[in-house]
Amino acid sequence: MRLRLVDSAASGGGSGPGLRGALNMGIDEALVLGLAEGSSPPTLRFYRWAPPCVSVGYFEHIEKEVDLDAAKEAGVDVLRRATAGGSVFHNAELTYSIVLPLGSPLAPLDVLESYSRICSGLVAGLSRLGVEAAFAPVNDIEAGGRKVSGNAQTRKRGVLLQHGTVLLGLDLPLMFSILRVSDEKLRRKLIARAEDRITCLGSLLGREVPFGEAAAAMREGFAAAFAAYGVELEEGELSAGERSAAAALAEGKYSSQAWNFRR
Repeated sequence: MRLRLVDSAASGGGSGPGLRGALNMGIDEALVLGLAEGSSPPTLRFYRWAPPCVSVGYFEHIEKEVDLDAAKEAGVDVLRRATAGGSVFHNAELTYSIVLPLGSPLAPLDVLESYSRICSGLVAGLSRLGVEAAFAPVNDIEAGGRKVSGNAQTRKRGVLLQHGTVLLGLDLPLMFSILRVSDEKLRRKLIARAEDRITCLGSLLGREVPFGEAAAAMREGFAAAFAAYGVELEEGELSAGERSAAAALAEGKYSSQAWNFRR
């Protein structure tokens, strides 16, 4: 099986601009729809966010999860994503998404097994950066007992979409100034707890890890891990049709009040 690899920040050695959150989500959905309709191949994509963005889980109440005034003041986008799970603050990170036909080698019907197979690429990529990590069901990658990657999945129309993050840096005070917390004392407690539960490549390696370096390691890791399942990565780009569909979804859905503030 061939798997197209699209790096949305490939220019300048991975220093290309990030995309707005609505467009990133639009691209992911356009790839799901394209694969379901037979016009898009199975795809693995790397991307980044500009400006930073909070994505709330599909079933969450956005106004209960995010201080919208604080987000606006900080220049942080807020939107609802198509996958479930908790709210995620996307800032200094590498994000990936993968779109696969259900029943293919990386997308068995058993949900936990599909997470394990896909996340094996992340574990292998982290190893190439010198980080010993492991898949920790459900949905996280841990290094040194702390979470360095979170992942979420949805399935529809015979297609699996999974996306997740590899944390390059971590700004917990900014994150908890935007995610809704009842008072300052509780905020300080949550920051302290999060420092015990969450880590990033910068902390693990004691240096800044540029996006391009992380993307190169993840590319190698996914290629090596997926080869065990008979999957070969093939560099590619989004088609004009995919870009057009993604732009329409970004504007008509992921930027809309109807989607983001649905009950």
